[in-house]
Formats: sequence, structure tokens, C-alpha cells
Amino acid sequence: MTATASRSLHDLSLREIEAELSAGGINAHHAKALWRAVQREGALDLASRDFSPPLKRWVEAHVGEDKSFFLDAPVVVDETHSSDGLTRKFLLRHRDGQTTETVLMGYDGRHTACVSSQAGCAMGCVFCATGQMGFARHLRPGEIVAQVLHARRVLEATQPGRRLRNLVLMGMGEPLHNYDSVIRALDIISNVRGIGIGPARISISTVGVVPGIMRLAEEGRPYRLAVSLHGSTEEERSALVPASKKWSLAELIAACRKYGEITGKRIFFEWTLIAGKNDSPDTARRLAALLEGIDGHVNLIPLNPTGGFSGTPAGEAAGYEFQRILLDAGFPCTFRQRRGIDVAAGCGQLKAEKIKASARL
Repeated sequence: MTATASRSLHDLSLREIEAELSAGGINAHHAKALWRAVQREGALDLASRDFSPPLKRWVEAHVGEDKSFFLDAPVVVDETHSSDGLTRKFLLRHRDGQTTETVLMGYDGRHTACVSSQAGCAMGCVFCATGQMGFARHLRPGEIVAQVLHARRVLEATQPGRRLRNLVLMGMGEPLHNYDSVIRALDIISNVRGIGIGPARISISTVGVVPGIMRLAEEGRPYRLAVSLHGSTEEERSALVPASKKWSLAELIAACRKYGEITGKRIFFEWTLIAGKNDSPDTARRLAALLEGIDGHVNLIPLNPTGGFSGTPAGEAAGYEFQRILLDAGFPCTFRQRRGIDVAAGCGQLKAEKIKASARL
């Protein structure tokens, strides 16, 4: 089998590995050892593993370059550390040369990985560096899983004994634009025999892809939903989020209401505060009216600077007044902790700045 037809073991569920072994004449119970090595232990060299003789022979015959299966092991092209020592950003190069960014963040004893779901993004949010890049391609499930394994590997090497507890799909790309690969990856990541990050600690952030929100609800997916809202009227939102022209604000809010009715889950609404654009008291009051009856928590995020957008963060007084209005209306509302702003690892800043340079390496 040629390399172009090979598959990543990181793309496969435990049952699929069982099926592959059975097809090769190997007892399916050996799949647990292979799954543990690949997913739980994050092994990158299977040839040296102390597998049973039948499994060792299968690995030697089927795993490696120009064989049926390979392991996703993105190359670290660049790594930057925030000045506070709590955030590390990695530029990772995948097998075809595409690069994405992954961030490892520390918060008072707990650690979160922020991973990408696409190379680039097709949504085009004007204040988001990834949106300014345009879209290259979707990531496979294994490429998403491999980012989490990389973050965990770094954490274990630098802070032994610490666990990667939380995962957010808030990196490069729109997760619900790559729905099938994202859900497949999360099912693998949350498997208790593998990486084992609990579904309640996994958040999917969307700019408002209505069909994806409805699929999450109808399929009963256990992950947390975060919706990037940013505007309280159609005009206000469409000026910042072009996707609003495809899925209107009215459609998005209706989908959020339906999601809440079906799942009973709280929705986290992300709001980037931009001076003179969406930070006024009137906007806050419209937002409260818009979300009335929805079990929602509003996260306020002062705009993080990007080179392609001239807007500025809302002032402190405007931000706290915005928060007060929402709190008075009965909505939990917090300012989200900012991490890695000095190394462009904050919300809306990921754009793989060194893509052109990495392509020459």
C-alpha cells in the first residue's frame, strides 16, 4: 500500500483498531495494548514497545512510512513562551507541510490545551488573525488528537505530576465547519482508556454555525458549547462576523434556545469588547433582552490586538459597566482570564505567523 493511501492510527477508535487487527488475523484483545500505547501513553515509536509477539509482528508489518498506518507526530517549527511563564505556544507542521498553532495554558494549578481544528479559517471574522488568513484545509481527527498529545507530553516533561485537565477548541479554525472530524477526535480524546479528558472539561467554540449547533443537540453530544456572539443586532454582528450573513443573528439565537431546550445545558457566550463597536450600555441592554430565557453565561474578552484590524479594546470603565448591566439582568458574566497576549497566543490572535518561514525549512 502506498503512503498516500495509508491511515493514521490516531484517526482510529478502539473498535476500529480491533477490526484492523482481526482483519490481519490477530486476536482483537491485543487492540487494548496498541490503543494504550498510542492514545494513553502517546508513544511515537511503536517498534520498540514490549508488545506480545503477534501484535509486535503486526506493528512491524503495518505501521511506518510507506506502510498501511502511520502515527501523527507534527513537527515543532517554533515555540514561544509568555513572559509570565504560564503559556506556551507551538507552531506545528503536519505531514503535508500545513502548519497550525496549539497553546498550553496554566491557571492556578490546572492546565488547558487550546487546539486547532483547521489550517486557517473560512469564517473571516474581521478582528481574528486566523480569519484574516483565509482557509487552507480541515484537520483530520488524528491531527487534532496529536495536538492534545503534544501538549500533554510537554506538560509531563516540564511539570511532572501535573495533568492536562481541560481542552478548548478555540484555536485556528471553526470547529463546527469540520464537525465530523472534530467529534470523532473528541470521542477519542475523552475515552477513559485513552487521554481521558472528561467531556464536561471539553469546550467547542463556534462563531455560530447553526446546523452544527443543532447536530450537537440532536446527537446528544456531551461537550460544552461556547458561541462567539459579539453583536446584539444584525447590523452590529455582521460588521464583525461575516458568517452572520449566512446564519442570521435571529437564526443563531433560535438555535441556541433549541439547544438549551433539548440538552438542558448552559451555553457560554463569548463577547469580544471593542471600543466604539459593541461596548456601549445600550448594546449590553440589547444583549440581555436577546438572551432572555436562555441559560447562558457571558464571557467578556477585551479585544486582543491583531495586525489586520484597526479596532482597540474597550476601556476598563466601559467593560465593567457592560458587565454590571448583564449581571443586573440575571446573567452570570465574567471577564475571561487572558493568557499569552505577549506571544500572540490569546483569543483571536492565532494565525501561524511563521507559516512562510516554516515552509522553507
